[in-house]
Amino acid sequence: MKFLCQFTAVEDNRIVILNGAGRSGSNGYVFYKYLQVNHPEFNVSLIEPWPSSHLKWESWQKIGSARYVITTHQPFKVKKGQINLQFWHGVPLKRMGIMANNTRYRDNKRNEKLWHKNADIVASNSDLYESLMSACIAIEGKKYRKMGFPRLDALNNPVISKEELLKDLFDTEDSQAQIGIYMPTFRYELEDKSVMEKIKSGNFFAFNDFNGEELNAALKARHQYLIVKLHPYEMRMFENFDSHYSNIAFLNNDYLFDHNYDLYELLGDTDFLMTDFSSIYFDYLHLNKPIIFITNYLKQYEKVRGLLMGPYEEITPGICINSQEELLGNLDELDNRQIHNRRLYWLDLTNQVKGNNYCEQAFNAMTQNN
Repeated sequence: MKFLCQFTAVEDNRIVILNGAGRSGSNGYVFYKYLQVNHPEFNVSLIEPWPSSHLKWESWQKIGSARYVITTHQPFKVKKGQINLQFWHGVPLKRMGIMANNTRYRDNKRNEKLWHKNADIVASNSDLYESLMSACIAIEGKKYRKMGFPRLDALNNPVISKEELLKDLFDTEDSQAQIGIYMPTFRYELEDKSVMEKIKSGNFFAFNDFNGEELNAALKARHQYLIVKLHPYEMRMFENFDSHYSNIAFLNNDYLFDHNYDLYELLGDTDFLMTDFSSIYFDYLHLNKPIIFITNYLKQYEKVRGLLMGPYEEITPGICINSQEELLGNLDELDNRQIHNRRLYWLDLTNQVKGNNYCEQAFNAMTQNN
């Protein structure tokens, strides 16, 4: 199919978005929604999941006829005349490619060749981002364009109100509510069965001292509500998917797909973020709200995969906690002036593209590349 679509004539007004990022901060999906509303003169198609070995011939025809091919993971195109705009799906904090401790030389060299051959424009938001990405995948500097990332447009424009989100996920009303969201990274790669067993049993933090009832009671006493958004792999193995807690709710992809939401279109309604080594925290800095960093598997991650920057406590502008006891001890004061200033420092370092029209900047960079 891929070979046959090379013979399809290219249409200058056709854009195809190969979305491998689902609905969890997908530049591709947010850009797709933007194009539909703001540039009806273009014929835009969203193809997901990507990559897929089961695409219909119709989808391959769309890929083959597109002048612009947009990707969120590996760059891809089938013809020299096509322009590939590479969004990627996060500012890297964990090592990947040639920098990672758990990758193979042959795979890394193949990926480098793909980027050299297929990526025409690589979206960027800072010199730091370009340095981190090139360290991992050896991207040539001339490919970068500082345009920001479409997903950032969604942060300050929630598609529903905080009250609606509270009603949807917690079935309650609370004028004093503080909504937090917990988004850990992919912990399966730690290859630690004990971590997976804890998660499977309902211990989504994988704390040694986890107590769901105690955590829920502490949140309830403070009018705090916690949304748990696990990696899809972890969510599939989670036994207690339907929360019986009043102040803890699990957000799955079904909710996002059923409502045509991307997660970033809801993040603006939250009051704080909890994460471990996920690059989401770089994006959350745009909201200038508290971030809690979970460090109970920091040493294992540094050994198995590695981090691109460190020491960890110096690059994370927020409270670092290692256990539920420490978490509960910090719920009353998630922020202070020192942490606030550190967030602003890291925002300036990781984002040199100002404004809130990242989708439009991406569109201009793409269409003016001819």
